[in-house]
Amino acid sequence: MKRLTMSLDDDLAGAFDDLVAKRGYENRSEAFRDLLRNDLMSVLLRDRPKAHCIATLNYVYNHHQRQLAARLTDMQHEHHALTVSTMHAHLDDDHCIETVILKGHADEVQAFAQSVIAQPGVSHGQLHVVPMDAISGKGQPTSKRAHRSGRHLHSHG
Repeated sequence: MKRLTMSLDDDLAGAFDDLVAKRGYENRSEAFRDLLRNDLMSVLLRDRPKAHCIATLNYVYNHHQRQLAARLTDMQHEHHALTVSTMHAHLDDDHCIETVILKGHADEVQAFAQSVIAQPGVSHGQLHVVPMDAISGKGQPTSKRAHRSGRHLHSHG
């Protein structure tokens, strides 16, 4: 592990200390590492659109909107290679929320998410993308094998 020393003006240091306290970090280093990871992930996704990633797509929709639920399901089936799993919950008489776990190339995941969010009747859509590099420290998985780990199947490649 490397140690970095930085100088900040008083206002920026105070704002950072407030952020550290508000988010419940034990120390500044943990907060700084998270901020740096998030920025590095954004740069990686911008510079390498074909980077392999995992993502969650969350959206709220009006289930009374004509054929919307069927269209959303059809979109997931049409992109079955990206769609890992979906969770659906009823919020009230009119609205549902779905969380879709996605896996694939970042540009394809982002395009799919945008097409879902853009559907009439969908609101409050948000995509959270994590490059696999950020998890494994590597690029795309190199193995074409699948293996069991605990109670679920991991598929590589």
